[in-house]
Amino acid sequence: MNRHGPFLFGIICCLMVLSGCFQSILQGNSKDESDTAPAMTTPLKIEPVIVEPPKIVISPIDEMIDEMTLAEKIGQLLVIGVDGTSFSDEMDNLIRNYHVGGVIMMGRNVSTMQVMLQLMNDMKKANEPNKIPLFMSVDEEGGRVSRLPAGIAKLPASAKIGKQNDETLSYSAGIYLAEVLHEFGYNMNFAPVLDINSNPKNPVIGDRSLGADPELVARLGVATMHGMMDNGIISVVKHFPGHGDSVVDSHKALPKVETTLERLRNVELVPFQRAIDEGADAVMVAHILYPALDRDYPSSMSKAIITGLLRDDMQFDGVVITDDLTMGAIMNDYTIPEAAVQSFIAGSDLLLIVNGYDNQINTVKALMTAIEAGDITEQRLNESVKRILTLKEKYDVSNDTEEQVDVDKINEKYSEFIVK
Repeated sequence: MNRHGPFLFGIICCLMVLSGCFQSILQGNSKDESDTAPAMTTPLKIEPVIVEPPKIVISPIDEMIDEMTLAEKIGQLLVIGVDGTSFSDEMDNLIRNYHVGGVIMMGRNVSTMQVMLQLMNDMKKANEPNKIPLFMSVDEEGGRVSRLPAGIAKLPASAKIGKQNDETLSYSAGIYLAEVLHEFGYNMNFAPVLDINSNPKNPVIGDRSLGADPELVARLGVATMHGMMDNGIISVVKHFPGHGDSVVDSHKALPKVETTLERLRNVELVPFQRAIDEGADAVMVAHILYPALDRDYPSSMSKAIITGLLRDDMQFDGVVITDDLTMGAIMNDYTIPEAAVQSFIAGSDLLLIVNGYDNQINTVKALMTAIEAGDITEQRLNESVKRILTLKEKYDVSNDTEEQVDVDKINEKYSEFIVK
C-alpha cells in the first residue's frame, strides 16, 4: 500500500457512513409520511371586502320635485297676467288649482297704492296652500315703462341715465328699484334693458336703451342688474339677442333683422355676455326673427338661439323666460299654446302669457298633452322646474304680504339721485 492508502481508506469510510445516515433519514421521512396523519395547516381566513356604494345626496329641491305632481310642475312654467285691480275667481283658479309659477302686474292692474297691495296680497294668500311661492313680477324700467302708482317717484328713462356714463349712478338706480319693489311685495323685475339703440328708426326701444355704444350699455346695464340682485330683487335682463336694430314693434308684428352672427357678437350680444359672465340669473328672449340663426322660428321659439347660442355658446345656465307670448309677433302666426310648447322645446323655462284666461288654461293643457305624447320628456320638464325652484330659493321668495307702502322712505331714497 502506498503512502496515500490510509488517507483514501478514511475518506471512503466517511462517505459510506454519511450515505447510510442520509438513507436512514429518507426512510424515516417516508415512514412518517405513510404512518402518521399529516399536520393540518389552519387556512387563512379572508374576510370579504364590502364596498359601500357611493351615497347619493339628494338636494331638498330634488326631493321637492320628486314629490310634485305633473300638474304642479307644469304650472311652475307659467307667469301670467291678470285683469283688473281686484282679486277674481279666475285668478284664484289659476293660482290655487293650476299652480302657476308667477304673476306679472301690468298697467291695467295699477290703482292706488293700497288697492295694488290688496290685490297682490290676495294672490299670495290664494297661493298659501301650494308648496311653492309665486314670482311677483313687473316691468319697472323707469321712463315710459313704469307700473308705479301716482305718488311714487320713478326713474328717468334709461337713455338719460346712460348719458351720465356713471356706473355708481346706475348701480344706485338698481338699488332704488329694489327698494320700491320690495315695498309692494315684488320679487322679480323685467329690467334692465340691455338692447343697443343701434337703429334710430326703432319704434319700441329708443330711450329705453342706455345708449348706442355696446360697451357703455354693458357696463351701466350690468351695474343696474347688480344693484337689484344685491338687494334681493331678481333682475331679468332683456330682450335677448337684441331688439335695438329692429324697425317693427313686436307688440304688433314679427320684426325681422337681417344681420350676421359676427355683428351680433360684436354689438347686440356684448351686454348680454357681460351680464352672463357676471352672474345674471334670468334672461328674457325677444320675438325677433334672425334668419342668419334660424329661418323658421323667432328667437323666443328657436332652439338654435335659446339652446344653441344662449345656453351652449354663451354658457348661460339660469332661467330663460319668453317675452309676452300674446304679442302680435306671435299671435299673428301661432296659437298661444303651440307657441308655448315650441318655446319650451326650444329651451325656455318660463312662459310669459299676459293676456287671456283661456290662453293660459289651454297652454297648461297643451303642455300636458305634449308630455303625455312624449314630445317633452319629464326629465326635460324637471330641468326647467329645478332652475325655477333654485331661483326662488336663492332669493328667498315667499308668500309674505305687505301691509302698507312707506312713501316717504321711497321718495327720500329717490332724492339721492342726481340725474342732469
